[in-house]
Amino acid sequence: MEIIELTEHIKDEDSAIEYLRSKGILKVYESCCYCGCKEYWGIRRRKYKCKGCRREWSIRKGSILEKFKISFRKFLLSLKLFEMELSALRVSKQLKISYVTALKLYDFYRYMIIKEIEDGNKLGGEIEIDESYFGGRRKGKRGRGATNKIPVFGILEREGRVKVEIVEDVKAERLLELTIDKVKRGSIIYTDCYRSYDTLMMYGFKHRRINHDVRFANGKVYINGIEGFWSYAKERLLKYHGVSRDKFILYLKELEFRYNNRKKDIFDLLLDIINKNYMVAINE
Repeated sequence: MEIIELTEHIKDEDSAIEYLRSKGILKVYESCCYCGCKEYWGIRRRKYKCKGCRREWSIRKGSILEKFKISFRKFLLSLKLFEMELSALRVSKQLKISYVTALKLYDFYRYMIIKEIEDGNKLGGEIEIDESYFGGRRKGKRGRGATNKIPVFGILEREGRVKVEIVEDVKAERLLELTIDKVKRGSIIYTDCYRSYDTLMMYGFKHRRINHDVRFANGKVYINGIEGFWSYAKERLLKYHGVSRDKFILYLKELEFRYNNRKKDIFDLLLDIINKNYMVAINE
């Protein structure tokens, strides 16, 4: 959604409420949410009371806005600024909300993304796999064997999606386990000459290698796609000036989601994801 279109939905709180109801974020109540009585009335602005059980509830009940006590307009604006990749610090200043609230909103959006992309659909066809290391610039060895960095394993389906996972190490056992779990047997897998990929053919995959000491591509044999994702991810992580290990998975999965949906409207997609996954998440 373009900003000019969003402004029509957030010109006041009532407009924002109607838009959030149309997207399923706010419920439209036809009966009491406690006893099911059909008779209730509004007792004050955006609050209701049941004639049967006499209990009250807010328009926010059962939605993400029950957890975050910010205005409906600011909620939609925070989601738009998240789509635009503004930092939580800048969002807190732009919307005049606390930095803690902005961080919690961003963490929530990222958690919803993780819930959405946890699927069992395997990648297939022509596949590129590779590992990379994430962390700040440090002295010493870089790449494989680098200390104090987070190893990440990536699988990219050409003309399709990418999937990334944090791994404890890049030994053959773990990389093969992830490949078998996420890639259809019979797929063609392209790798570099790292020894952890030596036994791929034994597990039903067609395996082609590129030796980067000699060249970076040989016809269709290359891993430029997954290497392009590593560059994409690291460039975007730079603006955070360091991400804690505890939260790194949230940022990594956000980048996977953005890359896989780079041709789609992220704002509308996120609203649909929140509507779909929020109630599931809070009941787990």
